Amino acid sequence: MTARPKLEAQDIRLSYLQPRTGTALAALDGVNLQIMEGEFVAIVGPSGCGKTTFLSVVDGLIAATAGRVLVDGEAVTRPGPDRAVVFQDASLLPWRTVLGNVRYGLECLGVAAREAGARAEKLVALVGLSGFEHHYPHELSGGMQQRVNLARALVVDPKILLMDEPFAALDAQTRELMQEELLRIWAAAKKTVLFITHQIDEALYLADRVVVFSGRPGKVKDSIAVDIERPRPIGVKRQARFHALEDRIWELIEEDVKTKAREDRHARA
Repeated sequence: MTARPKLEAQDIRLSYLQPRTGTALAALDGVNLQIMEGEFVAIVGPSGCGKTTFLSVVDGLIAATAGRVLVDGEAVTRPGPDRAVVFQDASLLPWRTVLGNVRYGLECLGVAAREAGARAEKLVALVGLSGFEHHYPHELSGGMQQRVNLARALVVDPKILLMDEPFAALDAQTRELMQEELLRIWAAAKKTVLFITHQIDEALYLADRVVVFSGRPGKVKDSIAVDIERPRPIGVKRQARFHALEDRIWELIEEDVKTKAREDRHARA
């Protein structure tokens, strides 16, 4: 028997009405995607191709014009605790400690204080912040704040973790450290992950599969399996097979980037 996808997008289309011109702008044009239980899938593509918009549709924050998203075979109609989002900005509550921020989602769900505290402490330890439970956000580095952000998402035990460029604001060294940490946490938490990034090397290092979106309106242009064994040391990024995959994905994206540049030049002429 074929396993049912954990997450499935079926012909997702999305158009926005532009009030000034009265015309519709197509953002997504028939996105079809299946993600299996425990799979780590990254999406890359040209700027403005609808990656983050698609993530918002999966989360239920934006309703698709057509098509549907299924989680375990059930249609998504709104945000829910089965999906947790980690954004680029940690957006921690400044008046709450690390533990308080991690516990917040459980409090909103009505989880008893003792259980919420125990679960939050477990996740703080998982993300490597033991000893910082009572620190406030302003006392933490950017990387540490994102660890809190990740723990806050995981503590509600979602079926799917949605990550929207969570390391984009970090410096290069911290970003690579957080990539390694994310893989460690993912292996321990065993979650299904959909990860949005502009960085091809980040997508390849983290994911089981890299999905390449076309230029706007976005749709799946290709799906590339990352046949690099795990666990992956950060040094794998310097290997020839890694660069070969990176070049293959860039060629797919470059086609749309150059097409868009030509269209922009003609529009200005």
